[in-house]
Amino acid sequence: MQEKGSSELPALEILGTVSLALGAAVGMEFWARWAHKALWHSCLWSMHKSHHVPRQGPFEVNDVFAIVNAVPAIALMSYGFSHQGLLPGLCFGTGLGITIFGMAYMFVHDGLVHQRFSVGPLADVPYFRKVAAAHQIHHANLFDGVPYGLFLGLKELEAVGGELELKKLVSNRHHKK
Repeated sequence: MQEKGSSELPALEILGTVSLALGAAVGMEFWARWAHKALWHSCLWSMHKSHHVPRQGPFEVNDVFAIVNAVPAIALMSYGFSHQGLLPGLCFGTGLGITIFGMAYMFVHDGLVHQRFSVGPLADVPYFRKVAAAHQIHHANLFDGVPYGLFLGLKELEAVGGELELKKLVSNRHHKK
């Protein structure tokens, strides 16, 4: 712990904050994949289905899920920012990780995959082209909705034998450029 007036950096707090930020960002992919399959495609389908039909205007009802995830992120970062110590640092790190995931998800999913806005050179990264094609497979419902995850969706497709379909879609997306 850092003493008041000390110029030392609180190494444990910084390490904990950074570790939890990274852990929360990765953990959000697993949360999002689970929620997408277990909640959005079942009991919350009435909201999520707006994402599976052509959008009317700039927003869809499904966008509320981003707000739902933002609320705890904002609360955790606010608490962490306004208090001192290890626990507030850990809260800040967790909220930061949720936010980092949300930003990455927004750019890749909303920007690259669904083209709600331009993502510039991100569209030329081979891994992200595969992620976009995998999400197209989800919307086509070729493998019982798999993949439900975004960044790890390629692994989900691999597990159900979807590599050939993925390869075809990546090639088609690349040749359309």
